[in-house]
Amino acid sequence: MKNIAIKILFAAVIIASATLVEAQPGGGGGGQGQGGPPPAGVPIDGGAALLLAAAGLYGAKRLKATKQKNTLEK
Repeated sequence: MKNIAIKILFAAVIIASATLVEAQPGGGGGGQGQGGPPPAGVPIDGGAALLLAAAGLYGAKRLKATKQKNTLEK
């Protein structure tokens, strides 16, 4: 149980730190004297959400199988 808690804590730290990191600094418009509007950001829509949902379901399935295996051994 302690091993699972450590893995969950590690995953939470990684996810939380990823939200704090920015790939590019904000501000500024077009380059080299062109005063155009800043470029639009890349939207993260259904693909990332589906990937996270699938990972969560897979993790729940593995956790359930591990719990069943542990109850059968006792």
